[in-house]
Amino acid sequence: MAVVFRAPMRSRDDGIDVARTIARARRLGVCGFGERGVDAERLDRRVARFAEVPDGALVWTRDPDGLFWLGRVEGPYRRDTSGAATALDLVHVRPCRWLPDPFLEPDVPAAVLATYRRGGRNFQQTHDATAGAESLRLWESRC
Repeated sequence: MAVVFRAPMRSRDDGIDVARTIARARRLGVCGFGERGVDAERLDRRVARFAEVPDGALVWTRDPDGLFWLGRVEGPYRRDTSGAATALDLVHVRPCRWLPDPFLEPDVPAAVLATYRRGGRNFQQTHDATAGAESLRLWESRC
């Protein structure tokens, strides 16, 4: 069964343009999160959990236009210290292959939608028995 995560790729700094962050992540083939506004102890735990996400895990992100993008983690964690990554607060990253076209909300698994409705800006696993199978089916239908 596929493991599914919500990857909001939003900084806790509201001054960061989410659309630019997601566009850069998709262009570079990464997913991840930032570190602004998070105390060091919590950040260390988040980075450790993120580094342990298995290769092949599926990730969903939602852009400011309400479109959903599906990707697949394909490599180890690294910290991106480049100026562009720092400016967009997307410095904790993993390689991720994104599908070229987004999904509309009616096509997204209900459990994934529920994680977005709850809000939050954390990279988190979607714990639902159907989310993995549905996301994998969508992935395979577009690959």
